[in-house]
Amino acid sequence: MAIKVGDTLPLDLKLKEMKDGAPKDVALGEIFKGKRVVLFAVPGAFTPTCSMKHLPGFVAEAEKIRARGVDDVVCVAVNDAFVMDAWGKSSGATGKVRMLGDGNGDFTRAVGLELDATGFGMGKRSQRYGMVVKDGKVEQLQGPGLNVCSADSMLAQL
Repeated sequence: MAIKVGDTLPLDLKLKEMKDGAPKDVALGEIFKGKRVVLFAVPGAFTPTCSMKHLPGFVAEAEKIRARGVDDVVCVAVNDAFVMDAWGKSSGATGKVRMLGDGNGDFTRAVGLELDATGFGMGKRSQRYGMVVKDGKVEQLQGPGLNVCSADSMLAQL
């Protein structure tokens, strides 16, 4: 069952982030506790729509999003931390969007937003969505689809 507005995220789950040249565990509790965060998920790093439209919008609008009372902007994909780090660097996301890997899809499955992309040779991925999370609780949830969870769309909801 998919997570919905008002639900609390599974704060004990961990994602991966590159720190000092190595992948490190980051508990969801560390990301969300005491903060208001915009999290958006994409089907895959370096894929066309994700690379040309979704991530670039958040990179460009990160400052405006933060100005609306958001502490952090987080991108999640069912990719490993190495890929997420490389994608972030090549997209100019460093210091603007935090790039977190859900390599095994544990978070994606836990929130019920998995996408079966096996027909495209991509395996199990994440749906495209965006959420505003305050202190671990889902305040807003938009998606699936770029038209409802783009940076501009999320910014209009803040």
